[in-house]
Amino acid sequence: MAIKKITVLYGGKSSERSVSLESGKYIFQSLKALGYKAQLVDYPENFLIEKLTKEDFIFIALHGADGESGKLQKLLQQNSISFSGSDYQACQNTWNKNTCKEILRINNIPTPKWRAVSSLCDIKKDLEDPIFDHLRPFKEIFLKPAEDGSSIDVFKISNNNELNKAISNCKNPKRQFIFEESITFKELTVPILNGRCLPAIQIKTSESFYNFNAKYLNDDTQLSELVLTEDKKNELEKICLKVLDVMGCDGWLRIDLLQDRNNDFYVLEINTVPGMTSHSLFPKSAESNGISYNELVKEIINA
Repeated sequence: MAIKKITVLYGGKSSERSVSLESGKYIFQSLKALGYKAQLVDYPENFLIEKLTKEDFIFIALHGADGESGKLQKLLQQNSISFSGSDYQACQNTWNKNTCKEILRINNIPTPKWRAVSSLCDIKKDLEDPIFDHLRPFKEIFLKPAEDGSSIDVFKISNNNELNKAISNCKNPKRQFIFEESITFKELTVPILNGRCLPAIQIKTSESFYNFNAKYLNDDTQLSELVLTEDKKNELEKICLKVLDVMGCDGWLRIDLLQDRNNDFYVLEINTVPGMTSHSLFPKSAESNGISYNELVKEIINA
């Protein structure tokens, strides 16, 4: 059946709502330009599953738990509604960072060392505490929520003062977090579109890491195609396609990685609903491969 009517789900209640609103608007404009009968639906305020059964396709532009945890995908699958991106099981595999990294570890895919904690409330605010032993030796580590995106509540920590400050500044400390090894050299991302890797993008920022400001607010963040030898390019693509396979992902996704000074790659996380704003990495990579924004949207729909 030809796809003519498309609903873009955007907004949501997560900390990434503002990013989702922007992604959704760009996607909606593209759909209109491509000739689709499109509508924007703010989720969950104006969301009714009964109305969506009349649509040909749902384009999920929800970042954070609303669009990436798998709950929405499961509901759509139960109602036989076609949608963009991976199914609910793949989203469940990738949404929680601890779960995702365990799957990576079991499948011998390199990922930075980490330690998960159920809450920050009972953490001793001392880097000499034995809970950090698994990460030693380190000059600095990262604190990240197990379930969130856009670098919300992510902090780089090198001393007890910074540890205390990070925990105090967390918007919601009563949830699962991970402490993660810091690997410094190059930050990069690899978008995957319909089973093929698009050009890897290297990220350079004036911030201490690729945080929310660098992603969405700063104009000095530099995004450029990562220069690699043919052997390293093949190695990187092999890692990314293995991630795609073991996680069960489909359609489109973005894999964030680090490269250390020995030129080895480490998988950080997998994004099953990548950003589609003017600052977003996926459309930047697609553009460098000769794929316009409208062509990218159309290919996601036809995946």
